[in-house]
Amino acid sequence: MASKTEDTILTIGFIDQLRAIVGHANLVTDADELLVYECDAYTLEKFLPTVVALPRTTEEVAAIVKLCAAHAVPFIPRGAGTSLSGTVLAVGGGVMIALTRMNKILSVDYRNRRALVEAGCVNAWVTNEVKSRGLLYAPDPSSQPACTIGGNVATNSGGPHTLKHGVTTNHVLGFEMVLPDGEVVWLGATPDGGEDVEGLDLRGVVIGSEGMFGIVTRVLVRLVRAPQTFKTMLGVFETVEAASQTVSDIIGAGMIPGALEMMDQLIIQALEAAYHFGFPLNAGAVLIVELDGLAAGLEAQAQRVIGICQRNGAREVRVAKTDQERADLWKCRKRAFGAIGRLSPNFLTQDGVVPRSKLPVIMQFIRACSEKYGLRIPNVFHAGDGNIHPLVLYDERDADQVRRALAAGHDILEKCVELGGSVTGEHGIGVEKMDFMAKQFSKDDLEAMQMVRRVFDPAARCNPHKMFPGSKRCGDFAPKKQVAA
Repeated sequence: MASKTEDTILTIGFIDQLRAIVGHANLVTDADELLVYECDAYTLEKFLPTVVALPRTTEEVAAIVKLCAAHAVPFIPRGAGTSLSGTVLAVGGGVMIALTRMNKILSVDYRNRRALVEAGCVNAWVTNEVKSRGLLYAPDPSSQPACTIGGNVATNSGGPHTLKHGVTTNHVLGFEMVLPDGEVVWLGATPDGGEDVEGLDLRGVVIGSEGMFGIVTRVLVRLVRAPQTFKTMLGVFETVEAASQTVSDIIGAGMIPGALEMMDQLIIQALEAAYHFGFPLNAGAVLIVELDGLAAGLEAQAQRVIGICQRNGAREVRVAKTDQERADLWKCRKRAFGAIGRLSPNFLTQDGVVPRSKLPVIMQFIRACSEKYGLRIPNVFHAGDGNIHPLVLYDERDADQVRRALAAGHDILEKCVELGGSVTGEHGIGVEKMDFMAKQFSKDDLEAMQMVRRVFDPAARCNPHKMFPGSKRCGDFAPKKQVAA
């Protein structure tokens, strides 16, 4: 049985009109090929879009959106699909507009330290383009080699170095966006203007709205001077609690490292099996501490960090001696999620936040959840921000394991809220955490958010069924045509 959206698309010549806009090679309609777009990195819920369009210009995006508006068809913006909360899931079908072919770096203004890029430009490409001039684009999600700037805008992505250098909203000056009626607008600073913008900060409103306000097509990003030097250390601890206390003590001493990242024993073992870095397999936790800035004074600061680690019982503190050692360490950290495949066929990544002082408490709670539900839960996270990423391991072929994984994730997020934190630090709400919005915000708060959304998208056709409690989930649309895997 087809949905109303599918009926509309399939009976009014909609596909032919889309093909006329983007061309035959840029339209995906085959059921087998659509499977690529059935979910993002949150794989517990899946749904096929009715059709996927791959535009190459803002004009094509606007034409697609106008066609959808004319026929009241929902549309879903999509980048690389690396998001971890079902943000780009095509709940109920619709037209998925994938921006991966709009991936150019259009211009670099070295004098004013800014670059204009298309939304499908991969995050790491920006820094690679400008690093020979001593510059970089600061936000560095772990999916940096694959995730796109447009997707980063949608979820206000962070990364290991945002402790000191900030998240996406701190480094995006302005952007072009196609509104849900097809109008093209520019919000924030323009490529040929200054950074100051009069009036409401609509740029800031849109960043982090998870693609529900429109489709970002071009982005003006800020470039910053790369630090003169780095001191990158690996502290080896017997327990997660000792490493957590070290994090609090470093911040309490008045130092703000470029990054403070923690990994527990299960993650260490998976990484060592995959990449052979030399991690100690019997350590309870390791802490990556990276200082950056001017060379003068950095050595003294590093000695203070080493002293704090030792006072908290660190077995050893290794200092990267070369740029290659530093690069190898960060490669391991950023590939941690991929290494989990050596431990389990599936994992559920959580993204809660707690005050730094509560890290030992939440780590103990996660350990208790692991025992309660009989599932392994390794941890790798941005310790300096209190942004935890417990990875609940399960096998999706076992319905009971899926149930227990969901229950464990639910308990962990509830505990984060109880401890004064949040249910997301950088992955967004998507379809995964909609029910938690009512636990973290009041009805008035949620209505205010909905009112802002209606300003941009009165009919709620742009990336529908996300974020807000009461939005429909995949199961609400059954019975449904499914494609055999």
